[in-house]
Amino acid sequence: MAATTAHKIIDAARRLLDKEGAQSVTMRRVARAVGLTPMAIYRHYPNRNGLLNSLADSGFAELAAKLAKLRRTGTVDRQLLKVLDVLLDHAFDNPRLFELMFLTKREGARQYPDDFTTRRSPTANVPADVIAHAMERGYLRKDDVWEIVFETGALIQGLLMLYLGGRMAMSSSEFRAFCHRSLGRYLNGIRA
Repeated sequence: MAATTAHKIIDAARRLLDKEGAQSVTMRRVARAVGLTPMAIYRHYPNRNGLLNSLADSGFAELAAKLAKLRRTGTVDRQLLKVLDVLLDHAFDNPRLFELMFLTKREGARQYPDDFTTRRSPTANVPADVIAHAMERGYLRKDDVWEIVFETGALIQGLLMLYLGGRMAMSSSEFRAFCHRSLGRYLNGIRA
């Protein structure tokens, strides 16, 4: 019964997040949506931040699962574009979750550099492996793999936040093409 209740709580929180954003995910509103008292939620989550962390963690797990399914074939550029497309799809499908995952300050969120260089970020490990392999083959200049992963991530996440915030007047397909070109320009700057 407890697992079922916890599942109902996280599902209700996710619906609120998707519909209205992180500010709408309160213990009281989630409890009401599940048919519990607010105090009952605390048996499963220590506080609102714990609930939001669980939502973000589930978003990262979803993204990591999608990245793990990628076939890493083709050129380095093609492989990185595949990673980019998975990230874009995730953001387009879950804009408020994406914001919670990448922009909301959260206790326990992975931090650069330690959590990345020790490979505790399944979502960053995929592009890091592609970039490291490209450096080993001489396609990209030897450099700090994790700095490059973080820089390219910041480039794309920054563009995504501008797009999702309504600051870019283009369709999602036009925006995707813009991101592809942006990544290409960045890669041109670090090629061997």
